[in-house]
Amino acid sequence: MKGMFDTLVKAFQLPDLRKKILYTLLILAVYEIGGLIPVPGIDRVVFSNLITTNWGQIGQLMDIISGGGLYAATIFAMGISPYINASIIIQLLTVVIPALENLSKEGEAGRKKMTRITRYSAVGLAFLQACLFTWSTRSAMVSSLPKGVNAALIVISFTAGTCLVVWLGERINEKGIGNGVSLIIFAGIVTRLPQMVQNLIDKSTDVSGRINPVAFGILVGLLLFMVVAFVSIAIIIFVVFVQNAERRIQVQYSKKTVGRKLYGGQSSYIPLKVNQSGVMPVIFAMSILSLPSMIVTLFAQDKHNVVIDWFRDFTGSPWYYIFYFLFIIAFTFFYSLIQFNPIEISNSIQKNGGFIPGIRPGKPTTEYIAKTANRLNWVDAFFLASVCLVPTLISALTDLNNVWFAGTSVLILTGVANDLVVQIEGQLVTRNYRGFLD
Repeated sequence: MKGMFDTLVKAFQLPDLRKKILYTLLILAVYEIGGLIPVPGIDRVVFSNLITTNWGQIGQLMDIISGGGLYAATIFAMGISPYINASIIIQLLTVVIPALENLSKEGEAGRKKMTRITRYSAVGLAFLQACLFTWSTRSAMVSSLPKGVNAALIVISFTAGTCLVVWLGERINEKGIGNGVSLIIFAGIVTRLPQMVQNLIDKSTDVSGRINPVAFGILVGLLLFMVVAFVSIAIIIFVVFVQNAERRIQVQYSKKTVGRKLYGGQSSYIPLKVNQSGVMPVIFAMSILSLPSMIVTLFAQDKHNVVIDWFRDFTGSPWYYIFYFLFIIAFTFFYSLIQFNPIEISNSIQKNGGFIPGIRPGKPTTEYIAKTANRLNWVDAFFLASVCLVPTLISALTDLNNVWFAGTSVLILTGVANDLVVQIEGQLVTRNYRGFLD
């Protein structure tokens, strides 16, 4: 712990790094202040009740990501979600559209164009999502304005709020430190932690209040809080361990003579992260599973039959958890398929005069790397499924709603924190300072 604080002190002693950190904190402060501004024309209580009832798990996730802005009906209610969805869509389209694939390989110029395309797509998705939000919660609109004007005002407010959040994230990327979008999500989740802990304490107090004698009830409530806190810490440690774990494939480089000097001959390795896909498969799975209830809410809210009622109650049914588990596994392999290219790695090894001991260059090397990555995908898939399902099932079985160590939140928090630590350490290492983990 002392080494970590010493590192923070050294980081602030560097003028350029101190400037980046303070600028990042300033942008996050602006984001938090903006998250307190309510959207005009909405009854916040009615809006929150509608979102809680009709949007289910995906509504809870969006509220956590937006730092509580969704349930509070603020201008940042949609948060960074449209940008995340746009990024996912553009990544998927890059695989099937040759023009986008070629653009992604054009270096820095191509990256800027891809960023611009993602930004414009995010604005379009934000407008569409704002329209859906307004339509699905139309009963929450106040009656002091004409409905058309009121709806337009709400849609513009939601869309402008998302555009501002995206702009703040890009400012962090340009002048701050860390990934702007990730840090905004991180800040949103962190601001919800006190409320989640308070909910847990209230639940423990409620349990103790229903048990007699009073002293025994207080003991049971305290025990419940300690158990949940212990499980929370254990899950966080487990997640950090897996996210930092990697499978190293040894690579041996042959010696070669250039002029009168002998180069190469060293041994290296290819690091394959166990959690290659991050939290994306979970977001994919939750987005797909939320579609049935969202469609029913938007277009068949007042209708009742066997099919509609089944889809309306799908979120809390056992089938939801079964499909949730299967979709996380499927999307883990799918995301790895579009992100991980063993052929490029094999060709890069061969071009640099390297080889994997015991494996012939070319196709055998590609197959070996792909086979190793697929084995890691199974570990990654079951890891994500267990981390996300265990808190959800605990919440469903014990009535502990909004368990603060919910898997998605933990995955995001630890992933962003790890990335930020790596970037700060990289800045310090270039100046011969020790990092957090030294």
